Amino acid sequence: MTGERPEDLARAGLEHLQAAAKEVIQATRSLLDAAEELVEDPVAVQSLVGTITAVAQAAAGRLRGHPDGGSEGHEDDGRVQRIRVS
Repeated sequence: MTGERPEDLARAGLEHLQAAAKEVIQATRSLLDAAEELVEDPVAVQSLVGTITAVAQAAAGRLRGHPDGGSEGHEDDGRVQRIRVS
C-alpha cells in the first residue's frame, strides 16, 4: 500500500465518484439539449433518420460481401452456406 490512511483513500474515492457523476450529468444534459432541438425541428429528425438508414444499409451490404453496399444478383435466403476448403 502507499501508506495512506483508509479515511484518505475513501475520501479520494468519493471525490472521484462525485467528479464522474458530474460528468455523467453534463453529458446527459447535452444529449437532452440535442434531443430537444431534434423534436423542435421535424425536418432535422427526418434527415437524421434518413442518414442513419443509409449508413445501416451500407453496413449491411458490406457485411454481405458487397463493397458498394448493394445486393445486385445475390439473394440472401437466410440459410447457412457451407464452403468446402481443401
